[in-house]
Amino acid sequence: MDNLIRMALGISSIAFMGSCAIAPGDRDGREREQLVDAAAVAPQGNPDELLWGDIHLHTEYSMDANTFGVRLSPDDAYRFAKGEAVTASNGMKAQLEAPLDFLMVSDHSDYLGSLVELRNRSPKLLANSTLAEWLRILGLPTRAERLSLEGRQTEQSNPAELDADEIRGTYWAKTIAAAEEANQPGEFTSFIGFEWTAQDGGRNLHRVVMFRDGAERTLQTLPLSARQTDEPQELWSYLQAYEQKTGGRVLAVAHNGNISNGAMFPLNTLEFGGPMTAEYASARARWEPAYEVTQIKGDGETHPFLSADDDFADYETWDRGDFAGVPKTKDMLPAEYARSALLRGLTIEQRFGTNPYKMGLIGSTDAHTALAAVDEDNFWGKHSAEMEPGPTRWKDAVGGRGELTVPGWMMASSGYTAVWARENTRAEIWDAFKRREVYATTGPRIRLRFFGGWSFTDADARGADLAATGYVKGVPMGGDLGARAPGKVPSFLIQALRDPNGASLDRIQVIKGWLDTEGNRKEKVFDVAWSHPDKRKRGADGKPPKIAGNVDMKNATYDDSVGATQLVTMWRDPQFNPRQNAFYYVRVLQIPTPRWTTYDAKRFGIQFPDYVPTITQERAYSSPIWYSPY
Repeated sequence: MDNLIRMALGISSIAFMGSCAIAPGDRDGREREQLVDAAAVAPQGNPDELLWGDIHLHTEYSMDANTFGVRLSPDDAYRFAKGEAVTASNGMKAQLEAPLDFLMVSDHSDYLGSLVELRNRSPKLLANSTLAEWLRILGLPTRAERLSLEGRQTEQSNPAELDADEIRGTYWAKTIAAAEEANQPGEFTSFIGFEWTAQDGGRNLHRVVMFRDGAERTLQTLPLSARQTDEPQELWSYLQAYEQKTGGRVLAVAHNGNISNGAMFPLNTLEFGGPMTAEYASARARWEPAYEVTQIKGDGETHPFLSADDDFADYETWDRGDFAGVPKTKDMLPAEYARSALLRGLTIEQRFGTNPYKMGLIGSTDAHTALAAVDEDNFWGKHSAEMEPGPTRWKDAVGGRGELTVPGWMMASSGYTAVWARENTRAEIWDAFKRREVYATTGPRIRLRFFGGWSFTDADARGADLAATGYVKGVPMGGDLGARAPGKVPSFLIQALRDPNGASLDRIQVIKGWLDTEGNRKEKVFDVAWSHPDKRKRGADGKPPKIAGNVDMKNATYDDSVGATQLVTMWRDPQFNPRQNAFYYVRVLQIPTPRWTTYDAKRFGIQFPDYVPTITQERAYSSPIWYSPY
């Protein structure tokens, strides 16, 4: 690790991508070998390995996590993700029931490592009287006293010394070193990355930046800080400069948009004013192939106001306002949720020929505990101030500004990313993100296949190898339906298998979005397969009945027999119009199960007010498949 830190500090003069030229000596023979076209050395065959991970996790290197009391490093985060038991920041033992396959520690790029350095009593930082006072506060014995620092950090400009290149370079090198040490190709993949935390006036525009490369290239840059810019277009310029300079590869994933107050998915007017342009659409499509649709700060698929006919739309909704405390208004919602964004993308594509929101769907934790744990009965919370299960964490504040307060019960125990790859390596997983062959879950490891084509049959769904048929006769999730033969309608192969450590399945739904002949945005939810169809017949509304009453609240248990182990179907669009742009994605629902709040209630004898949710119906979201008539 020390060598990597020295390398980082030694290249500080070229770290900010002011030039795209490659400095002499930046590449040795080993690095030149890595520039060989990946296609020439990629493993052969269809992606048949399902890998689970998280690319949005914070450790003590993030300023806010450190303030909350996190004392776990990136090394600890990787050990935990691999299945090792670790001692959490509150002194309790923490361990996953099943290890992850990949992880990216994505600490905030601004103030990276600054509070670790302050706690280490850096003379340069302590020379600032404000920071000396901060150190005193961080050492106070009570939680309330320590967390008063969070308010100070938001009420005033943070001292510039905290964002010094020297500190950020040191901790960027430490981040890289931890990822390199944890990386075990074929067994466990650790990515190098960071979170760019732009929040114009409190509107959350955060992106997670994910490099395909190792230390040789990533040490040639410093993470872009939100103190430098909070405009997404400038982030994309940073990414382009990195690729031109190093020959490496990098992409960005937008943070779930429910705290952006209408800024995440612009339609006509961009985030900082000015009209939507073809250049913006093209750049966003190039650099942001995936979107974080679910995480601890709420689920971002859709909102009941946007999807009034969707019986399952109001799931873990967190819509109180942005980071500045500006209250939410209904006109903001269309620019915050994935389904609406996918529809807006069709409109923009009609105008400019490029869809900026042609994105795969992923899940992440955004945990500030260094613990990527989101099982309902093993949930460690958003940050260390609330991570210890106890009788009050459901009501303790986990965020808020001004008049807005977010109580602990609003935290969603979510989510993970599933990746279809050929092997467990950086190149294979990163490439799957790029081609959008990824999907999101709220935590359960539901095995999901989704293929679209023009000639699938019922027999294909019953075949011995559904995936092989899917790749031969169609395209996987994240793809585009090919040229349409006359008279054909889209057909889809869908297979969902329950998490062996989780609950059984309720149903498979296909969500379709399209533009009608007048350009109006439309959506519809189709129930295409469900458990016990012999008993659960479609009602007058065409929908199978909901499963209800199978959760034992007192004992935090549920009746698993009401669901299915596997659901498989071939479905054709009964409303297809070949002249209309459209997308399709799959939502798989588990049966209702106890929420993390119910497990807390059992452990600590809590009687919740009626407004606290105690049952959840967890789910998976596939990446879409798109159809275009031209």
